[in-house]
Amino acid sequence: MGEPIDDFYPQVPVFEGFARLTDATLYRPLPEDWVIGLSDVVASTAAIRAGKYKAVNIAGAALIAAVSNALGQRDYPFAFGGDGASFALPPGDAGIARSALAATAAWVRDDLGLALRVALVPVASIRAAGWDVRIARYAPSPDVTYAMFMGGGLAWAGQELKAGAFSVEPAPPGTRPDLSGLFCRWQEFPAKHGVILSLIATPAVAESEAAFQELVGDILRMTGRESEAEHPLADLRRGMGWPPPGLDVEARASRKPGQSLLSRKLMVGLKSLASWAILRFRLPVGPFRPDRYLGELVANADFRKYDDGLRMTLDCTPALADRLEARLLAAEQAGIARFGLHRQEAAIVTCYTPSAMRSDHVHFVDGAAGGYAAAAARLKP
Repeated sequence: MGEPIDDFYPQVPVFEGFARLTDATLYRPLPEDWVIGLSDVVASTAAIRAGKYKAVNIAGAALIAAVSNALGQRDYPFAFGGDGASFALPPGDAGIARSALAATAAWVRDDLGLALRVALVPVASIRAAGWDVRIARYAPSPDVTYAMFMGGGLAWAGQELKAGAFSVEPAPPGTRPDLSGLFCRWQEFPAKHGVILSLIATPAVAESEAAFQELVGDILRMTGRESEAEHPLADLRRGMGWPPPGLDVEARASRKPGQSLLSRKLMVGLKSLASWAILRFRLPVGPFRPDRYLGELVANADFRKYDDGLRMTLDCTPALADRLEARLLAAEQAGIARFGLHRQEAAIVTCYTPSAMRSDHVHFVDGAAGGYAAAAARLKP
């Protein structure tokens, strides 16, 4: 995504092959003067029970879009967590980070009716507390990289966020971040193998890191057989349909100041209908090639990641979900890991596509009925 914001992040090694994610030699410590931004939807479990998971999901992705647009779509490290997000920036962009956090919290409050906690945490404070933030760059495709986080610092910062430390106050009512490119025009993707499994596994204690890496290796081997586990978006036809369930949220995200919500919904509805027809029937429009875009969407999708713990959203068999749960329970009982699992019938995807003409569009995958937020509920003390 554009020009580098600092000479540190572009020099972080890029690796292919997700199984290498626990290789500590691939990770580089963030510079001491960097900052970590975080968000978290308050009472997300209750919002999910009330049927607002699409809004919860886009509240998490909104921060990533707001920061990216404020940076002119330059590349920077971030992680999507379902009901929140996190990112890292150098000191020269700390003001941009703070403004994006405040504006996103205001938009989520005003337009989605949710409370979004946001915080800006200095890396120096994380290290002073005895933790670290190290990052690597994973390339799921030739066109995008996602930051992987290790060292426990991101998890510690998340706990501080929920405790009210390092908080950033939401901006005044009516403040809106630039959320251009953020949309959710896909239907839910029903499970092909029986279950959409949201999985989170984190080290129980720092001393368990070696054993935890062995656990991660076991999980990746167990989920590596296509007959039992698959990319949730492997068959995009399963998620095609109109009107999209996220039409209202997209209209709120893209509405201009002073524009009525109804008129914006009409415009988004017509635009999404045209997009559906183009993609459904593979209709080239100028230089846009639907087959290329759809292939990139699947390849670029963020359905597995590492941010101080393994997160995966899988389309898998119930039998595999049972075996994964048994393996994780054994690791928990051995003091190696803590985990959360959530089973549901479908997956959802939220897209950040500043330009369909470019190949570096990113797509955040989660479960459709609680996903990572529901899985994380088991991790709470």
